Amino acid sequence: MDFYALTGKMALGSRLRRLADTITSEATKVYESYGVGIDPKWFPVFFMLTQKEQASISEIASDIGHSHASVSQIVKEMTKKGITTTLKSVEDSRVNVVKLSEQGKKLQPLLAQQCQDVEQAVTELLAESESDLWQAIEQTELRLDENNFYQRVRGERKKREKTLIKIIEYSDQYKDDFAELNRQWIQKYWQLEQADLDALESPKEYILDKGGEIYLACYQGEIVGSCALLKMSDDVYELAKMAVSDKAKGKGIGVILGERVITAAYQLKAKKIYLESNTRLEPAINLYKKLGFKQISGISSPYERCNIQMELLL
Repeated sequence: MDFYALTGKMALGSRLRRLADTITSEATKVYESYGVGIDPKWFPVFFMLTQKEQASISEIASDIGHSHASVSQIVKEMTKKGITTTLKSVEDSRVNVVKLSEQGKKLQPLLAQQCQDVEQAVTELLAESESDLWQAIEQTELRLDENNFYQRVRGERKKREKTLIKIIEYSDQYKDDFAELNRQWIQKYWQLEQADLDALESPKEYILDKGGEIYLACYQGEIVGSCALLKMSDDVYELAKMAVSDKAKGKGIGVILGERVITAAYQLKAKKIYLESNTRLEPAINLYKKLGFKQISGISSPYERCNIQMELLL
């Protein structure tokens, strides 16, 4: 049973390692046949030292895209075999530089012949394929420089989890969930104030009966987020009681709730959405900016913790 047929693209890293291992094992034979006698993994360092008279470990690591520790280990191995030598830099005695030894320099002509033949062999191998693997690798590396692999996987996870998030309208059966979500985040930083107690103890009377809306985020059967829209006047509403459970952070729930509330405000013919917050809540402020809110000032607030006010013109 073919492992890669079962796993598909998920095992990209493993398959590339298998290909690299296959080529590397054959490369050892190639080096031996040309009398070069170096370990294939030394090639990047050796090659750079044929291009420069001498270089520091850091410089070589930067040139070949390896870690400082990896290059340092390779240089130790090459020095032990008499291929490289190290000495103090003339410019900075604290820095060691590496250069090819006389023995290493004698290998250069042999390596040049080997490189010429290997270059041609690789060209013919790629020509036998339907696609240009070398070009594909270059393009893949460029794309990963723009957006690394971890971020790509994280993005796909968010997209998948987003499909599992349902936004539902408030009903009395969720009163305790709504209250607990908001108590948790408020008491994490501050004390509950009277305006909090009014909204959390009587959400129907304080928010809904006055023309407002409350939305809840449900993830895998559990209420993990909330956001309310309080009516301030016929065409102005306040975004309030935005809360997301700590165990559901990182799933984009705040954005989904914010977008739902904005949609509701449009449906209610609102011209503006207002909100109050605190700059200590940096992720929340960034979220509001992402949703299009701009900072304003000059409005009296019932909350002592409020030190920033924002609005979104619809």
